[in-house]
Amino acid sequence: MPYATASDGVRIAYQLQGGGFPLVLLAGQSNSHRWWDSVRGDFDATYRTVTLDYRGTGESDKPDQPYSTEGFAEDVIAVLDELGIERADVYGTSMGGRVAQWVAARHPDRVRSLVLGCTSPGGPHAVERGNDVRRSLVQPGAGAARRALLELMYTPAWLATHPGPYHTVGDPGMPEYARRRHLRASNTHDAWEALPGIAAPTLVLHGTDDIFNPTANAPLLAERIPGARLQLIAGARHAYFEEFRTIASPLVLDFLGGLNEGT
Repeated sequence: MPYATASDGVRIAYQLQGGGFPLVLLAGQSNSHRWWDSVRGDFDATYRTVTLDYRGTGESDKPDQPYSTEGFAEDVIAVLDELGIERADVYGTSMGGRVAQWVAARHPDRVRSLVLGCTSPGGPHAVERGNDVRRSLVQPGAGAARRALLELMYTPAWLATHPGPYHTVGDPGMPEYARRRHLRASNTHDAWEALPGIAAPTLVLHGTDDIFNPTANAPLLAERIPGARLQLIAGARHAYFEEFRTIASPLVLDFLGGLNEGT
């Protein structure tokens, strides 16, 4: 397993597939690179996809210390540096979209194009999930809470015909302290003031039926980032990129290809 070393000495595991211009794929909270397993092949024919295991997940080190979306973004840069990649397209979903905001805002020379999926700006300007959603995720018994999370990620029709395994509901090998660290990192994210400084062409994607990260966050991002495009996917919940991959992946590829043709 190849590793990059972050500025504080933490080892970050990364994975490469495909060929072509680099495309960084950033997973959601408390998930490793396996978040992308079911759809990564959609991009490998055109791109050299780069994923990583956030600190606290997968094969990366798991220090019991504060994490942040800004820190995760610097870990992304450490991976790009290790690979000698000067510029890449970046596609982040859920917390990965929050991390991607910092990558693009703080390292504009490293990001050619940006896709933000099912994410939010964080902070007081964001639209938070409802208390009913929060309560459903802290039900007594791990089985009930897991089922509630699955129903936030996927439609009933999808769950009825796709028995799993599901790679979007958390890295099963994470220590509990790392889960808490990830949750706090995502909950304390606030990139509102940095968003107008994002110079990369940006596509904002979101499912219309996402209540886990409410859909209302998508137009907030699109209006805050100069020139950003907004695309909503009808009927999709939080894991739109997997359940609606035949719509979502072509949208991303068309956006990136159209903007970057000849560059």
